[in-house]
Amino acid sequence: MTLERDIVQAILAYLNGLPHGLARKRWGGGMGVAGDPDIDACVGGRCVQLEVKRPGEQPTALQVKRLGEWRKAGAIAEVVRSVGEVREILEKNLLVPRIKTPPRRI
Repeated sequence: MTLERDIVQAILAYLNGLPHGLARKRWGGGMGVAGDPDIDACVGGRCVQLEVKRPGEQPTALQVKRLGEWRKAGAIAEVVRSVGEVREILEKNLLVPRIKTPPRRI
């Protein structure tokens, strides 16, 4: 069973390894905003907010609401379950180059 914290750590390592990336784990608690995404990042000058879930898990209604607030403010805000999903989101938003896969030989 994959733990959410392991997924978070892998995503943080990936984002912080990008040439123009910086990411931090957002910690809940008395000073935080309930439902805010797990990861607060900036990639290539764009605000990126990521709610991390284990495969098969869904965000709460409050988490969905917070992601919507971030999107309305212009951030990239998504629910992710892997580094691969994060990369796809960054590729889609032109923040990292698309990885070209060689054609399959039959």
